[in-house]
Parts: sequence; C-alpha cells; structure tokens
Amino acid sequence: MIRRRTKVIGLVLLLGLATGATMLARTVRSGLSAHEEPPLVEVVLARTLRRLAVPSDLRGRKNPVPFTSEVVAEGKAHFADHCASCHGNDGKGQTPMGPNFYPKVPDLTLPDTQSQSDGALFATIENGIRLTGMPAWGNGTAESAYGSWGLVHFIRHLPRITPEELAEMEQLNPKTREEWEAMEQEKQFLEGQEGPVKSDEGPAVQGQHH
Repeated sequence: MIRRRTKVIGLVLLLGLATGATMLARTVRSGLSAHEEPPLVEVVLARTLRRLAVPSDLRGRKNPVPFTSEVVAEGKAHFADHCASCHGNDGKGQTPMGPNFYPKVPDLTLPDTQSQSDGALFATIENGIRLTGMPAWGNGTAESAYGSWGLVHFIRHLPRITPEELAEMEQLNPKTREEWEAMEQEKQFLEGQEGPVKSDEGPAVQGQHH
C-alpha cells in the first residue's frame, strides 16, 4: 500500500515537472503573448482553481432573487452597460477586445458557463477572477449583491436571447461622443430635421456621456 502510494505521488510530481517544463519552453519560445491559446493543462488547472476559489457558502447556492421579467430586464440593461464591451450583447465574446484577452473571453452561452451554479456565477461577478481581466464588480453592499444576482438571471437567459432584445441592448451600450452624434443625426434625418443640435459643450454635440 505504501509502495503504491509512493508511486502515485511520484507520478504526480513527474507530471507536474513535465507540465512546468512544457510551459516554460512555450514561454521562452513565444514570450508572454496574449495571442497564444492556453494549453489544455493550463485550461484544466485554471478551471480547477476557479471552482476551488468559489466561497464554500456560495458553491451550491440558488439565486435568492426571484426570477421575473423585470429582474431580467434590469440585468439586461446592466449587462449592456457594464459587460457587453468585452462579452458582447449576446454573451459570446466576439467583440474587438474579447479575443485579445488571455484567456479569451468565454462564450457565456456554452455549457462551461451555463453548467456553473448560481452561486459560482455570482462569485465571479462580485469578486472577479485574478489574472484573466475579469474585474470584481461587487462592493459588499446589498444593492451590489442584488445587481449581481440579477445578472445571473440574465446570463441564464442568454442562450435564448432574441434579435429584438439585442437591438434594444445596442441602444443601451456605452457610446463615444462620435457615436452619439451619428445616432442623433440619423434620428434627425428620419424625423425630417436639418442641422446638428447645439449643446453647452460646443457645436454639434448630442447625447449623453458615460
């Protein structure tokens, strides 16, 4: 029994050394570029650490916020304003920034995310994930927790999101000054108006700023 346990420990250490050597060789060859795809062993390790990092009181916790259309609508607006720049309105991560992270921004509609418990998703939103670019949005308040639980409901809804909802979210996404101007000009054109709208900040400024 002792001999078998020693063999198992030795095999684990050997695999660990081999993995470390492989990752070191990759780093020496290609540097720390974010363009690289994480190797399988790194993916497995990251997922394991992510699972272990979820606080024990949240791992199996169900969403305490009742599922209603109003809560999903609030989560949708919150997602469009805070999350879509990286994750995309549809949650698939195909944005200008999403593929450039290391690891790449995940597709939230796939089982790897959807199979996680409500508590695990909440923990990710509230606490973030180190070394991935995922920020911690929570601040420890009841209001923050309510918003994060609402986002969990919306993330569950992402695989069934409709084209109409995506169009609505486009209106809620953060926009640059130029984008607001273009939207206002298009609106004026459709309404038969001419000329830019003036504002206190100078000529041809429309919309709100984020």
